[in-house]
Amino acid sequence: MVGVAVFTSACAARRLTLPTDPGGPLPDSADIYQRATATCAGVRTMTAELALSGRAGGRSLRGRVIAGFERPASMRLEGVAPLGPPAFILAARAGSATLVLPRDNRVLRMAAAAEILGALTGVALSPADLQAILTGCVVAEPGATGGRLHQNGWASIDLAGGATLFLERADGAWQPRAARRPGWQIEYPSWQGGVPQTVRLRSLAGAVEVDLTATVSQRETNVPLDAAAFSVTVPPGARDLTLDELREAGPLRAQ
Repeated sequence: MVGVAVFTSACAARRLTLPTDPGGPLPDSADIYQRATATCAGVRTMTAELALSGRAGGRSLRGRVIAGFERPASMRLEGVAPLGPPAFILAARAGSATLVLPRDNRVLRMAAAAEILGALTGVALSPADLQAILTGCVVAEPGATGGRLHQNGWASIDLAGGATLFLERADGAWQPRAARRPGWQIEYPSWQGGVPQTVRLRSLAGAVEVDLTATVSQRETNVPLDAAAFSVTVPPGARDLTLDELREAGPLRAQ
């Protein structure tokens, strides 16, 4: 049995209403996108603490995760427990990932990071995509393909891969407020220093309904990260864990 009694219940926030009208031309949409995402586009590495709350798969969720990212596809996530060892350690590099549950001495070896993250939280995103969302760039390979100005004063900019960024005017400049990418809506309620402080992620399709909010703190960017951070030592005698078993009792899902 996989133990998961680490997280408690949480309430979902109200949904943001995005423009639905077709809009008119937005001149210089590529320049607007470049200015609005200049800070996140320069993020090569990032470490942060994520305070998570919301719901996934019909179950309430609340917890803290220590996160580290390095372009193009490296990630480390540690679930913080109130006492003792981490609830989980997920390390990803070069297209594969390993998950260790120290409290249960279980290990899920060499699977896709998106599959493991999906089993943990319902958020089946790759390390590059998750870093892009948390930094405000929305997509891993930023670039605008067109834009529109909407009746309510919002603007939207189409991005590569079928994503759309929505912006509002703030202090005379365009500020990202939300985005859509296939299967997901992202909301950015608050910003500081050109990067989001709060990120809300809602599923728009799929078998698992997800509505999670991450408050980002203790963020550091573009600091050298040891390559060892993106690997994990498997404890002696650790028993193998399957993705199906993890979906049944993921460490981020409250009992």
